[in-house]
Amino acid sequence: MKKLNVAIIGQGRSGRDIHGLYFKSEDNKKYNVIAIVDAIEERRIRAKEEWGCDVYADYRELFGRDDIDLVVNSSFSHQHADISIDLLNHGFNVVCEKPFAKNYEECARVVDAANKSGKMLNIFQQSRFAPYYEKMLEIIDSGVLGRPIQYSISFSGFARRWDWQTYQGYNGGEVRNTGPHPLDQALNILGFDSDIGVFSKLERVNTFGDAEDYAKILLTAQNKPLIDLEISKCNAYSDYLYLVHCQYGTLKATMNTIDYKYFNPHTAPKQKLTLEPLFTSDRTPAYCSEVLDWKEEHIELEGTSFTIAVAKYYEMIYNHLVNGKEMEINPNQVLKQFKVIDLIRSQNPLDIKVAE
Repeated sequence: MKKLNVAIIGQGRSGRDIHGLYFKSEDNKKYNVIAIVDAIEERRIRAKEEWGCDVYADYRELFGRDDIDLVVNSSFSHQHADISIDLLNHGFNVVCEKPFAKNYEECARVVDAANKSGKMLNIFQQSRFAPYYEKMLEIIDSGVLGRPIQYSISFSGFARRWDWQTYQGYNGGEVRNTGPHPLDQALNILGFDSDIGVFSKLERVNTFGDAEDYAKILLTAQNKPLIDLEISKCNAYSDYLYLVHCQYGTLKATMNTIDYKYFNPHTAPKQKLTLEPLFTSDRTPAYCSEVLDWKEEHIELEGTSFTIAVAKYYEMIYNHLVNGKEMEINPNQVLKQFKVIDLIRSQNPLDIKVAE
């Protein structure tokens, strides 16, 4: 089996503890990490000890090497676009962390660089392969719940943050930081080619930065379900990722479980519209009520967005680079996502603070 040689730029939470964790795992049989880049010396020392590979302080030190099949760009968010373009122009295949860019125009520049270079470009939207998401779509597609009416998505919790991902100057904020995961999933549900309407509200509440830590986003498309997306650091009672309102019942998904409840419309009591007053058996006024034969299902899921989903993502990358297969996730989909993100930000202009 052909193995691909990988260089990782950045040894922060993403580069080391997500990408690096997968490459070190037993699931990885197809990649070798041969170079690590980080500007912080102690991280380079640690990487040398952990990987026994070449380490560099600057990604440009990779230029000229012809033994690297893939570069993972896990630099700071505001550096993603420029570094990805530089890598593509120097002949490297690139996986870039999200947020892919600052806005649509910057995103388009990276995609254009990839097209001109002929090299592979992909964005780390691994949540498309999350077990809860794939299983939820499988259940919805089975038809047992009938037509989906609304997807309520809550990537929420309660937290105060003061790190660089709360700073607009570093492409921070919940829409760009957490948002790419549920937005990618939501646009996949609506269809990336749909004409999508957007209503949004952003707030700064408990953050110590100048970017939003609360976002409410409504997405609509003709003949599609409504998407009600909430990304909040002000919700101490969030108990689901997805709550799907459907014709014959409801589905609730967390990272680890799926519960759904439904009735069979073919065996349900037959009803018809009546305009006459309703009465009980003793002729007192009545409200519409019936007894439905509810079925309830509970599923325990294996793996998470940071285990199985990462493995499936890198299987996709491998199959594209080695076997020429089309990628389920592609840069044009992320371009669509940035049109939505730009509209959200235009609806909610936030003043910019200068970091002390």
